[in-house]
Amino acid sequence: MLLVLVMAVAIYGIGAVMKAPASARWSMIGILYLAVLLINLTLPAGHSLRMATGQSPVLWLMIGASFVIFLVYRAGLRWLRRRVAPEIPVAQPELFSETELNRYARHIVLREIGGLGQKKLKESKVLVVGAGGLGSPALLYLAASGVGTIGIIDDDVVENSNLQRQVIHTDDAIGTPKVVSAMNAMKAQNPYVTVRPFHRRLEAKDADQLVAEFDLVLDGTDNFDTRYLVNRVCAAHRKPLISGALSQWEGQLSVFDPANGTPCYQCVFPEAPADGLAPSCSEAGVIGPLPGVIGTMMAVEAIKVITGAGHALRSEMFIFDALYGESRKFGLKPREDCPVCGANAPDTA
Repeated sequence: MLLVLVMAVAIYGIGAVMKAPASARWSMIGILYLAVLLINLTLPAGHSLRMATGQSPVLWLMIGASFVIFLVYRAGLRWLRRRVAPEIPVAQPELFSETELNRYARHIVLREIGGLGQKKLKESKVLVVGAGGLGSPALLYLAASGVGTIGIIDDDVVENSNLQRQVIHTDDAIGTPKVVSAMNAMKAQNPYVTVRPFHRRLEAKDADQLVAEFDLVLDGTDNFDTRYLVNRVCAAHRKPLISGALSQWEGQLSVFDPANGTPCYQCVFPEAPADGLAPSCSEAGVIGPLPGVIGTMMAVEAIKVITGAGHALRSEMFIFDALYGESRKFGLKPREDCPVCGANAPDTA
């Protein structure tokens, strides 16, 4: 019997030196045990191999039974421990760094946003069409608020005349594409956001593919062709559209979301006004801080839509008159004959 024990120790030790898995070492010892048991069961009494391995199979059967009882006991003990104490969950990578938690603390303590709302902001993707007067404050506040991915599409470059109201750009950025200037300012403000610049005009050939990549669109453009295109594509992809507009001292804002029962932009403005009736900012002028008011409100509406906080301006239009310090709000209804979201519109489900 001593010989068998020495062989078992040797097998385990050699396996350890060779860095064999413990399961393989115990398997070899199990084979040795079965071989010894077979010798004692089959060979006649007095045989030299039986004499060298303990002579009687009873002893080896008792050793085997004891080992089986030990394994059953250990398995039962582990099962009881799992029943009494829950398993410790595997640690998941943190969504926010300590710096980010401190940065967004004023959001997180808001009952309407909290940690879950801030998580939604970080996981959201927002496309801003236009990096001009309305896009400037909207982009800065979306970045500051922690929106995870922000796309900017604009084909223009920074000009000196822009700087009176387009506060995201600086004098040093004159001649630089607006999307690049805006991206640099946003990353300087918040390096934890991803900015995707598209230095081109939004056109029908690629609008579908681009809008499909984002959860929400903000339109701050100043021409009706682009506004109608953005509205049509957003409605087709069931994406909420936050639209703002300016003229001299007055600004307007609404959230168009036909997928949730609201009118679309073309319900409210079925046709573009005749030439001269809606002059651009360069023709009619605009007070410098007004884009900041409306653009910042667009960012607020975006945060509300993403997080579900409060009541977004769906089916409502907000009008702000900066000259007299007045504001008003009125309801909007879908049009049955709207070619984008009405009864005869293409199926966008």
